[in-house]
Amino acid sequence: MVTRHTRNTALASAAGALALSAPLWLPRSVVALRMKVFARVNGDDALTFPNDTVGPERFQEVYGHPAADGRSKGAALSDLFWYWLSPGPDVHQEHLEPGERYDEVARTTLAIISGSSAELYETATRCAAKVLDEAATGRVTLVRLRDLMMPVWAEFFYTLVFREPCPPRARRLITGHAEDVVNALKCTRPRNMRRRARLTRYLAARLAAGDVPHRLPGRLSERDRVFYLQGTFFNTAVVQMSEAMAHLLLVLAQHPGIQQRVAAAPDDDRLLGNVMNETFRLFPLFGVAHRITTSEIEPGDGTVIPEGSVLCFSYPDYHATGYQDPDTFDPDRWDALSAKDAHHIPFGVATNRPCPAWRLAPLAMRAVTREVLRRFRLESGVSHTRSIPHRAPCLLVARERPLPPRVSAAARGLLRLRDAFEDAGRGTLQLGFGTWMVLDARRRRQAASYFETHDTEGRPLDGGGAPAGCPYAGASRT
Repeated sequence: MVTRHTRNTALASAAGALALSAPLWLPRSVVALRMKVFARVNGDDALTFPNDTVGPERFQEVYGHPAADGRSKGAALSDLFWYWLSPGPDVHQEHLEPGERYDEVARTTLAIISGSSAELYETATRCAAKVLDEAATGRVTLVRLRDLMMPVWAEFFYTLVFREPCPPRARRLITGHAEDVVNALKCTRPRNMRRRARLTRYLAARLAAGDVPHRLPGRLSERDRVFYLQGTFFNTAVVQMSEAMAHLLLVLAQHPGIQQRVAAAPDDDRLLGNVMNETFRLFPLFGVAHRITTSEIEPGDGTVIPEGSVLCFSYPDYHATGYQDPDTFDPDRWDALSAKDAHHIPFGVATNRPCPAWRLAPLAMRAVTREVLRRFRLESGVSHTRSIPHRAPCLLVARERPLPPRVSAAARGLLRLRDAFEDAGRGTLQLGFGTWMVLDARRRRQAASYFETHDTEGRPLDGGGAPAGCPYAGASRT
């Protein structure tokens, strides 16, 4: 006969086994559930490429089609992105519809990030050195690589925008704002608009004082210029470059042989370029880019994509095609490959508004990577996914004082174990926060509501002017 004590012991043992095994099954289960929730909320009216009809060989053709040029108007996904990238998503460069306003904004962005290669390289090196001097002073420092890189790029883009060294207060505001944006995008935290509004007020004051030494777009109001700077340089630029560097440094940490080759040949642009190409291939910064068709597209085989269709271009799926052993990290494959001819679009396609930093980013990343490897050996045993919600935990080990092999192996193992248990809890939080934010974004309808009252050049449909009152008063509530 089974006693109550025996039954309770069995239940306790089962509960303990379930809890201890959670890192093995819970993250996958939560991710699958989260994807189902998002798909249900977003609807099923979007077309995702590549697919059975338009395969990878036609991917860039459709992506670069002149009719695949709508950015926000008419897509339910736009409500989500406007929500996550607020404040001022209506003037965020990524969301502007094609037209004269976008053209002027794009020219301004290119002018601000321009400069000689030597000057930009030196600026990135100097910013990295300043942050690393503060962040790692001992033999071994445990960091999260994305957090380590945030202040580097805050310093860098502040320098490009204001043409002066970045003061500590500005760096804190930019880093806090960028962290809040990316944490919301990863669904690891709900967005905090009051935190973002602090940077808005700072930029508004600097712009009003005439401290921005660039000619900003004349088609933008004072309010819009503030949000243009905040969204383009201190949101997207800082977030994307921090993510890119976290991926690059993490693959080096997890492939010590390749790390040693790069560190031993700091002037070998081809070697580091191969590592960067392979990193971007496996861990593209963009998951899915969406476009809205402004007329019909006929990709062939009798297929017609109607006007007003929402097209979702999956970078990870496209980057996984056309390669031998696509899941293997192999930088040497690029010795025989041309990025131009491969299924490889880390900065988008040239015919459909590619990333404006396609030239700047690799140059600045090489500078920062070399500065990191000049000082440290990188050690990490954590998981590596495209979204890196754990922010890439890693050990920075002083290069002149390496760890003994056994100590190094033990440290990587402990990081791996901690990451596995963190992942279980983090996945549950992502499900909760992500579902709540998606529902809140759909309720607010920021993009849809905007285009009910404005045309694609940002002009009010009733012919009226901008709302009266302080243009920044609502920033914390957007």
